[in-house]
Amino acid sequence: MFTILLGILEEGLVYAIMTLGVYITYKILDFPDLSVDGTFPLGAAITAAGIANGLPLFGVISPVMALPLSFLAGAAAGCVTGLIHVKLKVRDLLSGIIVMTALYSINLKIAGRANLPIFSQDTIFRNDFLERMVPQALKPYTVLIILVLIVAVCKILLDLYLNTRSGYLLRAAGDNDTLVTSLAKDKGFVKIVGLSLANGFTALAGCVYCQQKGFFESSLGTGTMVIGLANVIIGTQLFKRIGFFKATTAVIAGSIIYKACVSIALNLGGQFRVGDYLITIPITASDLKLITSILFLIILVVSHNKGKKVKVHA
Repeated sequence: MFTILLGILEEGLVYAIMTLGVYITYKILDFPDLSVDGTFPLGAAITAAGIANGLPLFGVISPVMALPLSFLAGAAAGCVTGLIHVKLKVRDLLSGIIVMTALYSINLKIAGRANLPIFSQDTIFRNDFLERMVPQALKPYTVLIILVLIVAVCKILLDLYLNTRSGYLLRAAGDNDTLVTSLAKDKGFVKIVGLSLANGFTALAGCVYCQQKGFFESSLGTGTMVIGLANVIIGTQLFKRIGFFKATTAVIAGSIIYKACVSIALNLGGQFRVGDYLITIPITASDLKLITSILFLIILVVSHNKGKKVKVHA
């Protein structure tokens, strides 16, 4: 039970980094950005290739260096999505689909193959420095502690940015882009900045995921957008009435809760004996995407029904 709980917290925190990015596009910009399905594995591809084989111009990189490189690569991909939408006048959904599709091939070229393991390489979670410095009692929690630190830094930096002039313009671009224009600011540029930032967080999450799991796989990004949206909706719906809960904190909590729901659903599978009867629930790990889709549908329906106003007739 303790191992399951630890796994939920660790995976929930990894996806929480990505969820911060989806929060920017979905809640702030109101932009359905499907390019995150490509930038998540982009961060993983850069990390795996950089640590195992080396990257052009950079050579073999350290696990720590992989973090900013992945963020910058994701930001560049988000910038492309924004340019396609703003400059080429392509609809938001199609812009994301175009970049997501292109990134599938780009990720394969970066990694060199569809599956690239780095189990034997040092990562931010497994290296000689941690072996020497971390007390034996804390070693089972090393991954969790590092993830908490990374998520906390990402959240604090995002909160600080959203309280700057540029951050306020970003919020205005999603709520009322006419206001941005009236302030003599280019609303298109503001959108591009928001998309770059969002995809930077998503690629960073892919980098952390790769180092935690120890591999890159070309299909890693499948369903990333769905998971991110589910996390955002859960967090914002559950904690919207709690005044001291910032939105960024809420979506991080939503990510952990969502992963807990998925874990519970997967652990329901198997055979159970009730009296003289043997009951089989045919749920296995291969059903993860199906469970993810069903949970997302339930979350959408529940949040939609809660949002409806009840009309009272005299």
